Amino acid sequence: MAYDRYVAICHPLHYALKMNKKTCALLVAAAWIAGSLDSIPILISVSQFSFCSSNEIDHFFCDLNALIKISCSELYSIEIQILIEGISVMFSSFTLILISYIYIIKTILKIRSTEGRSKAFSTCSSHLTVVSLFCGSLSCMYLRPPSMYSPDLDKLFSLLYTVLIPMLNPVIYSLRNQEVKNALRKVRFWK
Repeated sequence: MAYDRYVAICHPLHYALKMNKKTCALLVAAAWIAGSLDSIPILISVSQFSFCSSNEIDHFFCDLNALIKISCSELYSIEIQILIEGISVMFSSFTLILISYIYIIKTILKIRSTEGRSKAFSTCSSHLTVVSLFCGSLSCMYLRPPSMYSPDLDKLFSLLYTVLIPMLNPVIYSLRNQEVKNALRKVRFWK
């Protein structure tokens, strides 16, 4: 999405040329492949866990933190691995988004009309809202110290990043649409 916003604002006349089906497919494939390869080292480590107490997971799904809590294996190395991997993935994603938004802001500041700037900023605001919500909930879930573990809090954060935020995506992105804004105003004034 950051690349899409970058092309839409920094190269609007080339948007259709640069954001073709091939580019979109490559971006999706890169995200899927990177996400799959990223999880392999942790999956290998988890597959070697031993579980000596209950094998019932107190969670909505088989989450890594829930598995760690019921394992009787040495956990220090996996916790360090999760922390390093989480920070590196978040840092690399954040860096790419930051670089694209630096170019976007530089381009927006060159726009002379206030209406043009406003439209360009509104194009970016929905993406930044979604990214902030998603990364914030993931950070709270996986980048906190093990001493702050709480099964109820983990369930809340996992519900946020797996259900609520993806469900809010269409709503957040459609708030840029003038027809949706007008419909919301009518509903608000109707009450």
